[in-house]
Amino acid sequence: MPSIDLNSDLGESFGTWKLGDDDAMLAVVTSANVACGFHAGDPRTILDTCRAAADGAVRIGAQVGYRDLAGFGRRFIDIEPADLTADVLYQMGALDGLAQAAGSAIAYVKPHGALYNAIVSHREQAQAVVDAVRTYDPTLPVLGLPGSVFLDVAHGAGLRTVSEAFADRAYTPSGELVSRRIDGAVLSDPSTVAERVLRLVRDGVVEAIDGSTVSIDAESVCVHGDSPGALEMARAVRNTLSDNDIDISAFV
Repeated sequence: MPSIDLNSDLGESFGTWKLGDDDAMLAVVTSANVACGFHAGDPRTILDTCRAAADGAVRIGAQVGYRDLAGFGRRFIDIEPADLTADVLYQMGALDGLAQAAGSAIAYVKPHGALYNAIVSHREQAQAVVDAVRTYDPTLPVLGLPGSVFLDVAHGAGLRTVSEAFADRAYTPSGELVSRRIDGAVLSDPSTVAERVLRLVRDGVVEAIDGSTVSIDAESVCVHGDSPGALEMARAVRNTLSDNDIDISAFV
């Protein structure tokens, strides 16, 4: 039976500002990419999210990013590699402490936003993130875009690499994510997204924004928690996969 992990970005609310429905999303996904306070999330929100994930036996991943609360981590920062390594270590340690207080621990690492996109091709920053993970815990898997420099560097460093696909994001013909600044970059129809993920899991392909077909080998699929109708889309994806005998389980 084919198997796939479903992950989502959670713990991104800040104080009185609320984003998404984390409790409801945790009933759908098998892995939670929890914000570490640099791009989003405050300590209380992060702790509550970790507790809810632990209660639901959902794996907790460290969603590390640039120090960019105002930009939600979606702006590239030309940071020195040594500073980036220290920032990633700081975030992993903070989240792991809160996760352990909740009776769990971080199980993997997934960069967020602009950092995720930068290390598709930015080798120095990719190496900096890999150095942080290896220093903190070399047994932790890392999630990234198939074919990225990040996964290549991580594999070369002996880390377990997990290729990821995106349920609600458009792809370029080369297999990269279409910039959010471009119309059509984010998909919103639940049935379309669900059928797209089913095809991805079954056939290993996804339709690019120009109509061409892109091959993607993914162990995990991200359903964003902050997209319009995110919960409805996530439920549609899970139900469609289950109805077609696809096993949904965490990769760790």
